[in-house]
Amino acid sequence: MSEDALEDATVRKRANVYYDGQVTSREVETADGERRTLGIVLPGTYEFETESEEIIEVLAGSGRLELPDETRAFEAGDIVTVPAGTAFDFVADDVVDYCCAYD
Repeated sequence: MSEDALEDATVRKRANVYYDGQVTSREVETADGERRTLGIVLPGTYEFETESEEIIEVLAGSGRLELPDETRAFEAGDIVTVPAGTAFDFVADDVVDYCCAYD
């Protein structure tokens, strides 16, 4: 998932905006049907829940994911996975730029 560009992709223009604009993302679908989001998370703590497994590539920034059974620290260059059906806190220590793939 670490390529610099998503080739032959369609980007949904309207942003997904959460927490009064503190978290934003754009949906991307590749030509082969892969679904991803590209987003920015401003410093803070945000609660989310997954429907499907999420594979998060951290492009910039640092923080941690507080999952039910563990805490996973992350920084730029890391890839972290959140299982399907999981409620978790996304804690951003600074501005986090990410790409998320869904299974």
